[in-house]
Amino acid sequence: MSLRTIIVEQIDNIARITLNRPERANALNQMMLDEIAAALDGAEHDPTISAVIVRGSGSAFSSGFDLKEQSERRPTGVDQWRPVLRKDFDTTMRFWHFPRPTIAAVRGPCLAGACELALACDMTIASDDAFFGEPELKFGAGIVSMILPWVVGPKIAKEIILTGEDRISAARARELGMVNKVVPAAELDDAALSLARHIAAIDPQLVKATKRAINRAYEAQNMLQALEDALAIDLEIEGAGSPDKAKFMAVTRRDGLKAAIAWRDARFRSKDT
Repeated sequence: MSLRTIIVEQIDNIARITLNRPERANALNQMMLDEIAAALDGAEHDPTISAVIVRGSGSAFSSGFDLKEQSERRPTGVDQWRPVLRKDFDTTMRFWHFPRPTIAAVRGPCLAGACELALACDMTIASDDAFFGEPELKFGAGIVSMILPWVVGPKIAKEIILTGEDRISAARARELGMVNKVVPAAELDDAALSLARHIAAIDPQLVKATKRAINRAYEAQNMLQALEDALAIDLEIEGAGSPDKAKFMAVTRRDGLKAAIAWRDARFRSKDT
C-alpha cells in the first residue's frame, strides 16, 4: 500500500508510525485514518513487532480531526455523520485494543481527536513543549472518544471538556495522569524508543496477556459500553448540528480555518481574562 499521509518504519522489533501532514499540523483526515488502520493491521499480523510508537512529523503531534476537510465535505444529518464518527472512534480506540503495547510520543499540539488517540495509547511520553486539550465544545462539536474521564476522573474531565481547555502543558498533563513522562524536546524520540525497546525485551506473550488483564480491569467497569454510549450522543450532536458549529464552518469556508479559530477564541477572550 502506497502511503501518503503517514510514514511507517520498523526499527528492530518496533513499528513506528509518523503522522505526516506537517503543513496541516498532522490533522487526521479520512485518508490518514485509513492509512493508520492499515499500518496497525500490518503490525498486528507481523510476529516480529513487539511494540508500536505513534508520533507526529514537524513541530506537532496532531491538531485533531481535520476540520478543513469536514467543512469541504459538509456531512449533515445522522446518516451521513454515522460512518464519519465510527471511523474516527475506531481509529483512536484501535490503540487501546491493539494486542501489543502502544506508545504516543507527543511534541507540540495534541488536541481533540489526537488527544483522545494519545490517551488511548498504553503510555504517553511528551516533550516539554507539548500541550494537550479538548476544545471541541468551543466550536459546537462533541467528543468522539470520551476516554478522558477514565484517565483523569470526572471532575477534571468535566473542567477540561466543558470549558474546551486546549493549552494543558506537558507538566500539567503528567500531574493529571495523561502523560507518563516529560522529556526535553530533543530527547523525545530516543525516550520513546528506549521505552519501547525495554518492553520489547520482555516475553511478548507475557506482555500481551498482561496488557489485556490491565485493560480488562477498566472494561469490567463497563468502559467500552460507556464509550459507545458517548459516541451515540456525539452522533446526536453532530447529526442535529449546532448554531456554533454552523457558524464556525461557515467562517472556515469563507475565510479559512485560522480565521474560524480566531472567531472561536474571540468569543471566550473576555471570559478568560
